[in-house]
Amino acid sequence: MMSAHTAHRKLEGRVVIATHNAGKLREMKELLAPYGIAAVSAGELGLAEPDETGTTFLANAEIKARAAADVSGLPSFADDSGLCVDALGGDPGIYSARWAKETGDFPSAMGRITDMLSERGAIEPAQRRAHFVSALAICWPDGHLETFEGKVFGFIDKPRGEKGFGYDPFFQPDGHELTFGEMSSEEKHGIPADGSQALSHRARAFQMLAGKCLG
Repeated sequence: MMSAHTAHRKLEGRVVIATHNAGKLREMKELLAPYGIAAVSAGELGLAEPDETGTTFLANAEIKARAAADVSGLPSFADDSGLCVDALGGDPGIYSARWAKETGDFPSAMGRITDMLSERGAIEPAQRRAHFVSALAICWPDGHLETFEGKVFGFIDKPRGEKGFGYDPFFQPDGHELTFGEMSSEEKHGIPADGSQALSHRARAFQMLAGKCLG
């Protein structure tokens, strides 16, 4: 997914990470750190969480980034991400966090998805295909917007590992023996020095963003 503008703007100085999710905040700070970007979270600034009324990941990322930029007066960086399961028609998709809230927590949401797959006879990995999506948006106080989207494909397996967050423990990316829940931060979203593609959806979107707006 290309940027929302053809004329890219460099991101410098201080930026707001428009999230109240500790896992996302940690990953996004780690990704920004090598570029000398000072990051403060929406939670640290006491910013309210806007209603995510968009129907796509990119729309919701833009809503969060614009809301934070308008209130803080700083460039604001937002992620909207989720898990899309083929056999469930793409659900939970943009409602990934909502499913966890409705069921009580992410382990319960993973149990719900696993049960739904079993009910549909989706037992083998080929029947349990899924992908993570990460949409990143940077909005400046003057309204300038940049957006990028990354995806990683794999399948739903039995939950393994306690690293990462969210649905990581039961997502095994293609070409790997470990789930995201078993991978270290570097294994999951480290950006290869040789310029090859990063692994995680968030790192892939960030890799595109960095090529246009950082460095």
